[in-house]
Amino acid sequence: MNKIIFAIISGFLLIACSGTKKSAKSMTDISNLTGTWELNYISGPRIAFDGLYPGKKPTMIIDVTNSRVSGNTSCNNFNGSFKADGNKISFNEPMAMTRMMCEGDGERVFTETLKKVNTWSVSDATTLNLIMGDIAMMRFVKK
Repeated sequence: MNKIIFAIISGFLLIACSGTKKSAKSMTDISNLTGTWELNYISGPRIAFDGLYPGKKPTMIIDVTNSRVSGNTSCNNFNGSFKADGNKISFNEPMAMTRMMCEGDGERVFTETLKKVNTWSVSDATTLNLIMGDIAMMRFVKK
């Protein structure tokens, strides 16, 4: 009887552990970056998020296949390349950007913060976190 109970419990543990490993792996599967993302949080500025982006939130369109990123800073359009390896990411490559005059500090905060991030994670397939060290610097929702 004890052997049967032990076997059942062991089976449940193996199933639970394999499910956890699969979830952890899928969170950093680079294909999860692909898509259109809208910023809903940025760390650092003393100005409220809605004060930085009163009319339009920044967006990014990530194309993993071609290692390309494009989007809008809330004012100007940008496009360029990025590097990703596992959960490491870098947006330090030169990017092309339109040069319209922008009100406030939102664009500068967005572009400077984007250059600082070095890792990423996607949770629930709908939330992209761009992280510097162990601090979530930017959070996007999938559109």
